[in-house]
Amino acid sequence: MTPQELREFCLSFNDAVEDFPFGPETSVFKVAGKLFALSALDARPLKVNLKCEPEIALQLRARHPQIVPGWHMNKRHWNTVTADADLPDHLLRELVEDSYDLVVAGLPRAERLRLDRP
Repeated sequence: MTPQELREFCLSFNDAVEDFPFGPETSVFKVAGKLFALSALDARPLKVNLKCEPEIALQLRARHPQIVPGWHMNKRHWNTVTADADLPDHLLRELVEDSYDLVVAGLPRAERLRLDRP
């Protein structure tokens, strides 16, 4: 996945926005003001921090060397994923969507319904 593809995919979700609270080099993707993905899109290799269920995070880290505890994040709930040729694009897309869904699940019910995610 290219940086542009990652940006477009993150922004394809309902109410997703790109913000730069840490400076112009770090893209922060949010839904309803809550972070679901963070990446320095110009960095090589391309890496992205994504929220993950703690048990699943451990399983993913054990199976994929490209997935490690979240850099500068709560390592129980966040992974840093290196988007390289050995990590299938479909897996990265699933992880981004799961991160978005986890953040939306923590929003108030009215906000979830507004986003069509009960």
